[in-house]
Amino acid sequence: MSDVNTKFTDSPINRSTTSPLYIFFSGKGGVGKTTMACATAIYHGIQGKRTLIVSTDPASNLSDVFEQQIGHKVVKINGVENLFAMEIDPDEATREYKERIIAPFREVMPEDVIASIDEQLSGPCTTEMAAFDRFIDFMETDDYDIIVFDTAPTGHTIRLLELPVDWSRHIEEASKGTGQTCLGPVETIQGSKERYDRATALLKDPQKTRFIFVMRPDELSLYETLRASKELESIGIKKGEIIINGILPAEVCEVEFFRKKYHAQQRVIKEAEEIFADIPRRYMLLRDSEVKGIDNLKSLAVELFGGEAVKELIGEAEKESTTSPLHRVTSSPSSRFTYSPLHRMTASPLSLFLPVNTGTRAVFFTGKGGVGKTTISCITSLFTAKKGHKSLLVTTDPAAHIGEVLDVKIGTEPVEVTENLFAVMVDQEEAFKEYKERILNEARGKYSEEMLRAMEEELNSPCTEEMAAFDRFIQFIESRDYDVIVFDTAPTGHTLRLLSLPFDYARQVEMMVSGAGAEKAKEDTENRFKEIINLLKDTKRTTFCLVLYPESTPIEESYRAMLDLKDAGIETQLVVANMIIPEEVCVNDFFRNRRAMQLKYLEEIKKRFGLPVLEFPLMEDEIRGMEMLERALSYLVE
Repeated sequence: MSDVNTKFTDSPINRSTTSPLYIFFSGKGGVGKTTMACATAIYHGIQGKRTLIVSTDPASNLSDVFEQQIGHKVVKINGVENLFAMEIDPDEATREYKERIIAPFREVMPEDVIASIDEQLSGPCTTEMAAFDRFIDFMETDDYDIIVFDTAPTGHTIRLLELPVDWSRHIEEASKGTGQTCLGPVETIQGSKERYDRATALLKDPQKTRFIFVMRPDELSLYETLRASKELESIGIKKGEIIINGILPAEVCEVEFFRKKYHAQQRVIKEAEEIFADIPRRYMLLRDSEVKGIDNLKSLAVELFGGEAVKELIGEAEKESTTSPLHRVTSSPSSRFTYSPLHRMTASPLSLFLPVNTGTRAVFFTGKGGVGKTTISCITSLFTAKKGHKSLLVTTDPAAHIGEVLDVKIGTEPVEVTENLFAVMVDQEEAFKEYKERILNEARGKYSEEMLRAMEEELNSPCTEEMAAFDRFIQFIESRDYDVIVFDTAPTGHTLRLLSLPFDYARQVEMMVSGAGAEKAKEDTENRFKEIINLLKDTKRTTFCLVLYPESTPIEESYRAMLDLKDAGIETQLVVANMIIPEEVCVNDFFRNRRAMQLKYLEEIKKRFGLPVLEFPLMEDEIRGMEMLERALSYLVE
């Protein structure tokens, strides 16, 4: 990398194009997608282009970053001309979607038929479809010049972008068969196929759609970016642009701790430049404070787009700066904070990970993307294994990284990592095949051939993948083969969706069959899931842990997750505050400021959550392989 401040003036996000232009931001959780998307939206708004930023993430953070209330309705962003924003709410989108389907039939169909359609639209897949349908709405409007999509972490973004193809195919196949889909009769959603076909064409048109991957300069983020770019290419979507974010400024890395991190980052940057040699790249340095609020986002836009012309557009706020906004020292360490040692884990919190005499202990780690859930999950499962308990580490994240952290190839069947420790990945595609085959095998001999054909059509729905993955997930919970099962879950919004499935899944099973068989199938399913729900709510058998790093956005998201879990009757028992900068390496104002910020938020975490808080330090080296995991484990047990 010749110059971290290099700007690409021919970059797709600089270039004027025929409106509307759709810009998608994607990447691994926690890499800075939202801040980069917000800064890009601000830039285009200030340029005089009518700009909308839409979050498709179930755990959206637009409100936190813009520091104003944003919801399911489009709102004007305060302090920026021509800029509007919206956060797609899955529940609201579901209500709107159902009404859109049902409304045309209200005046021509009897009430019992309307009730039947409503029931069919109450299955778990409707939520996924509805949020996607709302997303397509924005790809069909000409109300804006620029629409920026701040997407969920990569695995779920890929799923979102595959949906138009999958649903279009499913509707076409169903129309040739019974005419029935899990979203109701084909005639009620036939118009959707045309919309999905148009959306697919737009996504594949590089003149109308741009994809920007945001990554951190670390191996896991590079791996995720490469994997995602290949998956997009496989569905006909061209490569876009790379933003490498969070680069340590060389001049503040005078101590060995950060010097090692700096050189490790530079190696990854060089590797990324070789892999993505044909893609425009941007480089953004780490700041010594959070990026939130309009002024900070404007400053970020200056660095992202560069040049005096941009500064003039942004306004006078940035002209007051005498140092680069990239790593400007914003304040001195506050005297209100005392630099106490990290709070080591004690026997009491550790006991939350160990089995009790009631059977297998299930441990769930959830939180915002990029906070270190996977690493903490790996360390915890290693801890329980070393205590002599047969432990299984399960990832339910479509962008799973436990194999990279453990340095072991992980598949869809448990593989032994070390003594007492096994790991497995829930793969949606594999789970779907097994689930479909099992359901049909169980149905043969019980139902007519006509009923079996209807069930198979239903099972071919794209949303069955989600149910199949969930079914595989609960098989591990029901298993008696392990003393401890540690779940490394997808980022918060998708984890909450996963955990809500037992509450509405039985209805979907009932819809796949009819008559007496339906009642029995529903009863069996409800009894099975009743046990799962009871297990999730039992704090003696299940531990829910929130992982975050001490900054406002992860705190806000985790707190909302805790409240949502509580609404479902699930109690959170532990907060893990990760990536705390050790005091002894803070030898300059840059890192003193970052640590002071962390300590301020640690106090807020303790007061706000009212739960035990376990603090885990920022490690000198990236945690990969058993040697580094063993070293990290020492921080949990000292």
